[in-house]
Amino acid sequence: MRSMRIAWATAPESLVPAPLPQDGKVESPMIRSSVVVTVLAAALCGETVAVAEDPTRPGEVSEVGATSPLPPAPSPRAGGSWYMNISFDLLVDFGWSTTPNVSDVLNLGDHDPVQRGFTIPNSELVFEGAVDPYFKGLGDVVLKLDEEGETSVELEEAYFVTTSLPGGLQIKGGQFFTEFGRLNPRHPHQWDFVDQPLALNRAFGPDGLRSPGAQVSWLAPTPFYMELLLGVLNGTGETAWSFLNPEGSDFHGRATVERDRRGLQDMLYVPRVATSFETGNESTLLLGASAALGPNNSGTDADSRVYGADAFWKWRPANAMKGFPFFSVQGEALYRHFEAGADPIPPLPEEILRDWGYYAQILWGFRPRWVAGLRGESVGGDPGAFSGEDVWRADRTRVAPNLTWYPTEFSKLRLQYNYDRGEFFGTEHSLWFQMEVLLGAHGTHKF
Repeated sequence: MRSMRIAWATAPESLVPAPLPQDGKVESPMIRSSVVVTVLAAALCGETVAVAEDPTRPGEVSEVGATSPLPPAPSPRAGGSWYMNISFDLLVDFGWSTTPNVSDVLNLGDHDPVQRGFTIPNSELVFEGAVDPYFKGLGDVVLKLDEEGETSVELEEAYFVTTSLPGGLQIKGGQFFTEFGRLNPRHPHQWDFVDQPLALNRAFGPDGLRSPGAQVSWLAPTPFYMELLLGVLNGTGETAWSFLNPEGSDFHGRATVERDRRGLQDMLYVPRVATSFETGNESTLLLGASAALGPNNSGTDADSRVYGADAFWKWRPANAMKGFPFFSVQGEALYRHFEAGADPIPPLPEEILRDWGYYAQILWGFRPRWVAGLRGESVGGDPGAFSGEDVWRADRTRVAPNLTWYPTEFSKLRLQYNYDRGEFFGTEHSLWFQMEVLLGAHGTHKF
């Protein structure tokens, strides 16, 4: 085997969280390492490989040159236009609650701590990169353990994104989290708190809103950032909780009916508008509005509509070191209009069920790698005809302070206390400790 030489053009920096971008759109909380696949392939072939940071994608690395005994064939990937990041991210939770029924009444999210003791709420294997000058792709496989120690595997996301369309257009297709609000598109390792907000539980169920489909987005040619998006999705299954979800317990005592997709009117539509402004030399404000509109199968002609508004403001002084100090405020409000069909057994009439919820949180990066947070949230709804205990529509409030330490950009430790008060369980207290470790390279995340 020939020897292999690897040349680094730049050294990765250490930065958590990343500073505000100039356009207020994208930041990278984790800096990527080398492309493992490229290096291993070069080792087998006896090639000389140069690995460098891609100037068009800060913090990402790509192959910029290689020598081979034979001249390479022409390829659309020539010139360093492709790269691949592979990563494995693990979350481990440990804690205790004053109720033994953690997953039944308190933590309804699929990636929340679900029991006293240890929980493995999320471990994900991610393949992400540029296919060629025209497409990028991502595959995300998630493994987790339930309360009985059984492993479940799911294809959480698998999609392509165009990179070269004119006029600020971009198309995305496959299985993906919809662009609804700020938190729904984010994976659990990106969350600022241990658990999913109650308002998202109420509208989108335990695993958020995601489905096979397509999305088109348009970056408007304005002096400030403005993006318009429209997703068209199947809207079926447990990850489309308020829509065509035959397994859902969110239909409030009603049996579900089988509904065929008769045409475009039976698809799930998710429009969104997002914009951002500089509110000074050291701060940025982002605003957004979203909707999810589609059929549900509590009746043959029943529909669901979910509306949301979100805001995010972040301050970071000009003399900040490695992104600190900083202060941010974030909030979302959601409203759901659910057309519930009639059910003869038990006798339940057709009715409109209305639910609402919100969360508001603050984060203070008071010193490098240390972040203190506080989140308050509440959900509620009008009474329906179903008289049973429906935890998915009960009135609830929660207050949660936490403290997070990032030893490096590849790990974090978090301590969080939850004060919960609910219609069906009174007052409960929980204390959770969370650890995350990241192996390999990971792609950028939205600001």
